[in-house]
Amino acid sequence: MVESALFAGAAIRRLRKREGLTQAAMAARLAISPSYLNLIERNQRPLSARVVLQVAEQFDFDPRALREDSSIGGIDGLARRMADERFADLGIDRDELGEFLSAAPQVAAAFARLYDNAAPAERRDDPTDAARREIERWRNHFADLDAAAEALADELRLSRGDTYAALADRLRERHQLAIRVLPREVLPDALRRLDLHARQLQLNEMLDPASRTFQAALQIALLEFRGEIASLGASGNFSDPAARSLFERHLTGYVAAALVMPYGRFLRACESTGYDFPVLMRRFGVGFEQLAHRLTTLQRVGQRGLPFFMARIDRAGQFSKRFAGASGATLLESDDSCPLWHAHLAFERPGELCVQAVLQDGAGAAPAHWLTVARTVQGRDGARFAVVLGIEASLASDLAAARGISLRPEDATLIGLGCSRCHVHGCVQRSQPPRGAVLQFSSLEQGITPFRFAG
Repeated sequence: MVESALFAGAAIRRLRKREGLTQAAMAARLAISPSYLNLIERNQRPLSARVVLQVAEQFDFDPRALREDSSIGGIDGLARRMADERFADLGIDRDELGEFLSAAPQVAAAFARLYDNAAPAERRDDPTDAARREIERWRNHFADLDAAAEALADELRLSRGDTYAALADRLRERHQLAIRVLPREVLPDALRRLDLHARQLQLNEMLDPASRTFQAALQIALLEFRGEIASLGASGNFSDPAARSLFERHLTGYVAAALVMPYGRFLRACESTGYDFPVLMRRFGVGFEQLAHRLTTLQRVGQRGLPFFMARIDRAGQFSKRFAGASGATLLESDDSCPLWHAHLAFERPGELCVQAVLQDGAGAAPAHWLTVARTVQGRDGARFAVVLGIEASLASDLAAARGISLRPEDATLIGLGCSRCHVHGCVQRSQPPRGAVLQFSSLEQGITPFRFAG
């Protein structure tokens, strides 16, 4: 997949003014023509790799600062904020957001900061939201962690033989830790416990083989990637220690997944199988939820995978996990999920893949077209969740999961962001009207839905 072009006209213009240079003088230092610099500053030309290097060398400038939109999550982060119901009637699409970011990145950042600070206090201070925003800022891809984990996987030869045995050997030989599986009654409230006195990694007997492997990988991540994880946590500027801890816990799981599913080998397997989920689960010895997490992270420059999003919901439709990755999905930006989404049907078909093409209500803008795949996963003591993977329908034609599924927009199911944020008319499943909608009543007839509304 081609790396997106870097338009950074505003940043270059501010740098030039800071240095007190005319366009002609700066162009001379960058070894380009003044007319080309003028086009760059007006965002009519992207920055080439050579120009970026010249900027860094000539002005002692950190090229990462050219991507000014990264602090707010890029277009995806801005789209998440614009998905707020207060903007639903404006019909703002991603093209407009892209123009806004390119033309005025600092103004976009100011809007994002104002929006975040104006959020209700109970949400603004929520550590899970703060951790998720930081994950979103990185688009759930941590290149250095991925590279280091892949190097360790190669060292341990995890592509050959039994992954669990190789991880157990690493714990024993490098850390003098033995793995011991203990009865449920001994570990009633824990999946994993590190007993340094006994030099044991203790695992609950209720863990299935895939989960045991993942827990062993988690322990290696905690022992051998502590510094890298702490450094990324410190860079997040969290005001709440709980938010930083949640973020670092996510990074630990990220490393574990990268050990069990090393980037290059995993991506090749995805592409050669058409992202066949059951095959990938079997080949790498992972569960569906572990696989779904990993599929949202494949964004290595020059070696990108397809941009999936992932969510986990309970029977009540509440989200307990949601990662947009590079998908740009705003389908997850709600407190509730649509009952017409097959994520709910998965609870009636445990263990099956429930595939559905959906059109997301655009609330005035063009609806987004997705292919989604849901499957139940089993938690502790009978807890059950539905894990959903989604991808733009335009990218899904070669997926194994799309076989036999129509990807024509007219055949997709129209869904919304939960009833309170959905403006689809005539939905027989609707339980409440959209917030702010003007309700309509008639004494002459009764409709098939309990609410009629304008707009």
